[in-house]
Amino acid sequence: MRRSNPDEAIKLLQPVSRYDGDPFTEFWAIYLRGQAYLQQRAGGEAEAEFQKIVEHRGRATDSQLYPLAHLGLARAAALSSDTARSRQAYQDFLMLWKDADPDNPLLIAAKKEYELLQ
Repeated sequence: MRRSNPDEAIKLLQPVSRYDGDPFTEFWAIYLRGQAYLQQRAGGEAEAEFQKIVEHRGRATDSQLYPLAHLGLARAAALSSDTARSRQAYQDFLMLWKDADPDNPLLIAAKKEYELLQ
């Protein structure tokens, strides 16, 4: 993905797609696939990946990827022009990160993106 080759990233991450191993490893592969789909501007596919993490939170309750999956959902829904869903996902992310460092670049970016939806 750093080489701007999301197709290859998705291909390499595809074997890790079932919930039968280490949830942390699975969530990272799913999260990175979602990010690769965002790079491709494939909102629907990205949304499907991030939704897997949100729906299976119980497998890794303390995973840092859970709130980040909400941010991914927000961005994916925005790509798909689903403003209402995007707005809700941004709100969910911002609620989960309400106590985060206010100088965190990811938080700052998410707040700006959310404001653009208003």
